[in-house]
Amino acid sequence: MYLKKIDGPRSVTLPNGTVMTRADLPAQSTRRWVASRKAKVVIAVSSGLIKRSDALEMYSLSEEEYTEWETAVSRHVIDALKATTIQRYRQP
Repeated sequence: MYLKKIDGPRSVTLPNGTVMTRADLPAQSTRRWVASRKAKVVIAVSSGLIKRSDALEMYSLSEEEYTEWETAVSRHVIDALKATTIQRYRQP
């Protein structure tokens, strides 16, 4: 079996004891971002599985968009990423 050489770890253990691997990340061709996919990317970056710059490039995200996801997850967990409840968590 051949494993592609990559920078960084192949898997990380999250604080809740689960293991996250690069295979758990959304596909690079993802265009429809649901809350769970956004959360996986934010968790992968915060746990050190992938670098922030790699995530931005891989998923064609802007700094602002990713920062909004990161802020929403840190303040209100995954529920804040849902498009239908966005008004509840964002203050004018």
